[in-house]
Amino acid sequence: MDAPPVKLSELLRHPDDLDKIPALKLEFTRKKAAVDSQLRGGLRDQLETTQAGMNGITDGQKTLQAIRDEMMKIDTLCSESQNMIKDFASINLVSQAHRNFGAVETMVENLQTFNDRLNRVENMLREDEADKESMPNLLRVHYELTQLRNIRDDAMEQIQRADDPSLQSTLEDYFSRLDEAIDWFDEHVGLVALNMINLLIADNNSLVVRLAIIVEAEEKSDQRVEALQEALKDHKEMATRFQSITDGAKKVRGYKDKFLKAIAVNCEGQFAEARGEFLDDPTKLDKIMKWYFNDLNAVKQGMVSLMPKKWRILKTYGDIYHQLMHDFLVGMIDDPDSSSANTLEIINWPEKYYKKMRKLGFSESDLKPHVIDNREQELVKDFRQLIIKFLDQWIERIFAQEERDFADRNVEGSNLDTDEYGYFRTKNLVDMWRMLREQVDVAGNSQRTDVAEGVIDAMFLRLRGRQQSFQKMLEEEAARYEMDKVPELEGFQALQDWLIATANDQMACIDDNEDEGRFAYLSSFKQKFEPLVTPQYIERAENEIALLRESYIDLSTWCLSKFASLVIAVDFGAVMPSFFTPKWYETTAMKQMIITVEEYIGDYQQVLHHSLVDIFIQILADELLAQYLGSVRNKGAKFRRTEPFQDKIFNDVATAFEYFRSLPNQDLSSEITQTWRVTEDFNKLLTAPREQLPDVFEEFKSKYWDLQITWVEAVLRSRDDFERAMLNAVKARAAQMDVSRGPETIMGKIK
Repeated sequence: MDAPPVKLSELLRHPDDLDKIPALKLEFTRKKAAVDSQLRGGLRDQLETTQAGMNGITDGQKTLQAIRDEMMKIDTLCSESQNMIKDFASINLVSQAHRNFGAVETMVENLQTFNDRLNRVENMLREDEADKESMPNLLRVHYELTQLRNIRDDAMEQIQRADDPSLQSTLEDYFSRLDEAIDWFDEHVGLVALNMINLLIADNNSLVVRLAIIVEAEEKSDQRVEALQEALKDHKEMATRFQSITDGAKKVRGYKDKFLKAIAVNCEGQFAEARGEFLDDPTKLDKIMKWYFNDLNAVKQGMVSLMPKKWRILKTYGDIYHQLMHDFLVGMIDDPDSSSANTLEIINWPEKYYKKMRKLGFSESDLKPHVIDNREQELVKDFRQLIIKFLDQWIERIFAQEERDFADRNVEGSNLDTDEYGYFRTKNLVDMWRMLREQVDVAGNSQRTDVAEGVIDAMFLRLRGRQQSFQKMLEEEAARYEMDKVPELEGFQALQDWLIATANDQMACIDDNEDEGRFAYLSSFKQKFEPLVTPQYIERAENEIALLRESYIDLSTWCLSKFASLVIAVDFGAVMPSFFTPKWYETTAMKQMIITVEEYIGDYQQVLHHSLVDIFIQILADELLAQYLGSVRNKGAKFRRTEPFQDKIFNDVATAFEYFRSLPNQDLSSEITQTWRVTEDFNKLLTAPREQLPDVFEEFKSKYWDLQITWVEAVLRSRDDFERAMLNAVKARAAQMDVSRGPETIMGKIK
């Protein structure tokens, strides 16, 4: 088999690979020449085969024409010979009279002995009725009935020529007992045909062979009748010439069709039983269908040698059984009584089915139609969508319950749970992950990687969607408090509790404790589905897991940031507008805010996940600093040289430093105080002489690449000595600077 084609993008990945182009061109030219040679050879062989076929057709047409010519010569000679023999007409008349006399004599004898022979047949049928396992008279009965049928048919044909209805009615009454005997015989034949497999298993080969002899004889008789009828239909003018060869059966009796129908009826009966068993227990399809392959194996091992070779009895059985297997499975797929478990077994059945049929000698290409009409992919998609449908229903129910819990949060405990560590947690996260594991089990039970992978892909998508829905729910509720639309701040503390609980939930999803052998929900989920998917999918799933981990971190950080912004908007909303205004000098607003921050940290650090406590403190510190520096935009904010604004800023920062330096985590304390030192550059913008402002700005911008010029403009405009030239000089210096981007700084938060 040829190697798969290699893309040019894979061959030419680096600039140095351009040197390979001449060699690649030679290689591709060589391969093209080889392919062209193969195509020319194949085309030549095809043309030779076509030419040979056309020559064969031409030769056949010539042979057929030669046969026609010879037949015409024979017919001419026959006609001419009548004129060559003297007194031929008289001789022919005497010969015909002799034949007619012999026929009448035979007919009279047959009619006289008819009832006696029929009585013997009925006696033999009674004996067979009493011994249905061996039916010793089956062949003799068939022979006698065939003779009696021929007698009846000949008599009825002759009486029809006489055109005498009264005589015809008399003969019909005379032969009426024969129809009853024929029906009785047909019952015996049908009984044997229906039990062919059981007869083989019981080693009753004799009865099987006798039935085959009867059906083969009837098949030949039917072929003769059909050929004669076809000839007489196309050549009515020759009908009188063939009167002498019309002895025997006059009608097609169809025993071969009845035999094949009996095979199908027996199989259909077993499928009817199998349907009920399959509906009761879909997992036992292999066991339920054991009879199917046993029957075909019995035919292969025991029946092939007992039947005429031209019947190709194994293929005949295989075709009938396969068609019924197809009808059974397709019917079960569309059966309203069948369940998804039935469909799942049917999806997995074709591979097992064709494997077993190959062992019996049937190739997949010979078994038409496909056993389930090649609907595997359709059924896999439907089954996968069914699991996803239930998945969506569960997620919707869980989220609807979470929305109700959130709406009713203004109760003791805020409608939240606590875990074994005392951390706030929402009530439904455990149920959600349990449901996901159960649906993974359902997908795994399909024993198909395509089902499992499709379901897990849907789960990744739903997990991200759930995060977005949860964030939207919290965001919309928080906006009501930020815009002061909630009277008396009803439910505000419960909202803060939910933000903390949601942040904890995100950490519970990703916080593995490998030392204790405890894995977070996401890692457990990954361990659950890994055995069910392909290695290629696991590689792709790693990226999805990594993205989910990042999104859990992002959502937990967002919750803490939203908590901080709510503190600013609600708790500090009354004091923030006074900063850098004349009222600022008269208050201790910073001290009040630091006390509030300290209280929040004290209240929540015990119920917040341990890995988030430091992040929570840092976010509060950063948000407070950003709001403090952003207060230069407050209405009435102005820094006058005659007022002690430098001392006031120093006091505010010192108050913050006093608390942050008391934090138990000294690394965190150092980081926060270092961040707050941006107030020194802020102070320089307020106090620097006008001519030095471009240099002060350049130094500030060099430290904080994301310093916003709009905020700098607001700071400059808050100076009591502001002139347009100051701002123009700073903007000119900003245009000259080439600053490299880096990690976000505190100034990136201040617009």
